[in-house]
Amino acid sequence: MSAEEILFDAEERMEKALAKLKQDLTGIRTGRANPGMVDSLRVEAYGSPVPIKQIASVSAPEPQQLVIRPFDPGTIKDIEKGIIASDLGLAPQSDGKVIRLNIPPLSGEVRRKMVARTKELAEETKVAIRNVRRDANKQAEQEEKDKELTEDELKSTKEEVQTLVKKFEDKANDLAKAKEAEVMNE
Repeated sequence: MSAEEILFDAEERMEKALAKLKQDLTGIRTGRANPGMVDSLRVEAYGSPVPIKQIASVSAPEPQQLVIRPFDPGTIKDIEKGIIASDLGLAPQSDGKVIRLNIPPLSGEVRRKMVARTKELAEETKVAIRNVRRDANKQAEQEEKDKELTEDELKSTKEEVQTLVKKFEDKANDLAKAKEAEVMNE
């Protein structure tokens, strides 16, 4: 494996870690309704757990409300049960065709919990990025032992991997800070 391949693989894996962070952050509540809040919700329908996106469309017509419109009206009760069973803490209101979820304003304590969760997710992402660095450095050292890379190439590869780590950790911090600001200032 060449130095370029090692760097490309490391960058690709760091991108995936950052993409996961972005996805996880969409599920964190802010004071505003966001369809991403229910993306991870799985509903028991048709005899198996199904992601809510596969059986209904979710929209936020107002800043404090989500509207879930099932593709099959027969699944409305299943969706309600799934929402009640979830840890969202929201009470579904159904009219037989759509389900409305009113998003209450967040209290100061809940906001602090959300910020703490955001920081946890960012830290998990940074740990994943550092694990990629460790793997890339090990791979580079192995290639140097196998005489695929020179000592200078090994050193420059490690420096470039460290540059990638810094870049992706900064991106993770920026995402977390933006989400924290969003949570704290409705």
